[in-house]
Amino acid sequence: MVSRTNKFRGRSRYHGRGKKAGRGAGKRGGRGNAGINKHRLMTRLKYMPGHWGMHGFNRHPSLRNVNISINMQEVQTLADGDSINLGEMGYDKLLGKGRIDRAIHITVAEASARAIEKVEAAGGSVTVGGDEWEEE
Repeated sequence: MVSRTNKFRGRSRYHGRGKKAGRGAGKRGGRGNAGINKHRLMTRLKYMPGHWGMHGFNRHPSLRNVNISINMQEVQTLADGDSINLGEMGYDKLLGKGRIDRAIHITVAEASARAIEKVEAAGGSVTVGGDEWEEE
């Protein structure tokens, strides 16, 4: 018995499927998300709610408070002597990651509780600045 493909070979242009259905993704109206705003509109509305558009919200950049922070382990490598002013170096906040093995006196706008605890345990001190930082 001759196969369906061989039956149409050489004689038929569309192999019994009609003109549009016989080529590409014609019968199904395109591939993927083709026609999602046209002939597949109801599919989008029913099965893809919220597919396009913006979701959630972003705060205005002027309302965002982004700290330029530095970790304890980096402060120890940066400090030449026994004191360091992180505000002059462009840092806003001191965080407590890493070890500190010598007494350093640190001046910074903000510091985490863990950072202050580690510095004081090593014999140093942290001066948390308030008003002088807000002028800049």
